[in-house]
Amino acid sequence: MGKKIIITAALCGAGTTKKQTPYVPITPEEIAADAVACAKAGASIIHIHVRDEQGANTMEVERFCYVMNYVQAALDKEGLNPVLNPTTSGSKFPIEMRLGSLPILKPEMCSYDPGSLNWGNSYIFKNEPKFLEDLGTMCQELNCKPECEVFDGGFCGNIAYYLKKGFLKGPVHAQLVLGVAGGMPGTIESIDYLTRHLPADCTWSITGIGHAHMPCLLGGLAAGCDGLRVGLEDNIYMEKGVLATNEQLVERACRIAVDAGREIATPAETREILGLKGKMGE
Repeated sequence: MGKKIIITAALCGAGTTKKQTPYVPITPEEIAADAVACAKAGASIIHIHVRDEQGANTMEVERFCYVMNYVQAALDKEGLNPVLNPTTSGSKFPIEMRLGSLPILKPEMCSYDPGSLNWGNSYIFKNEPKFLEDLGTMCQELNCKPECEVFDGGFCGNIAYYLKKGFLKGPVHAQLVLGVAGGMPGTIESIDYLTRHLPADCTWSITGIGHAHMPCLLGGLAAGCDGLRVGLEDNIYMEKGVLATNEQLVERACRIAVDAGREIATPAETREILGLKGKMGE
């Protein structure tokens, strides 16, 4: 088999709704159940967004911590130990709220969006310099690995800048997120450009939004990616007109990766590859 590959399950994101698919997990119980199912299916990283009682995206600290701890408890009960990777996205929320749960939870990894863009040509996905400086500093204080989400070419330059200024430290882990209108398309050309402009010692994972999901999965494997991200945050279909579950998307990614000659990384192997400190809160 080839080198180990990390599978990330992005369970619900900020915007996928029950109207779009009944399978998207919204409540703490649903998010925890999907985290368990995806970990059993082969995901070694669980990427978590949190919803409020009405199902809307929230970064409210008490709610965020409650859901993260609920998920961890459900995984512990099943003897599972994937990496929990909370989001810090949420540009409509103040910086203090976006950062507020990190020193409480002490996660081993969190998302880090090193730039802004006109998301879907509908709103500003805002990640201002002060936020990125504060988040980078806090991650180093907490020994938390930033997952640098890369939506566009300029994000690579921003990663280099924050490395130079000391707000990030290498080796960087990048999560390519392609196919968002306002960012780069989910094509081989995009993958080639971005991977040539990431730091030389960078590990990288890839996902595609919507119809770009499978092209990015296959293109990432062809380009030698270190990880694949799947889940209802990014794509709700197994095929046109057939709704997926998070568990099914993880199972398919694992199957295709194995068919491509890759071995699925365990949580312990994932922590070794990415240089993570260990379980949340430790």
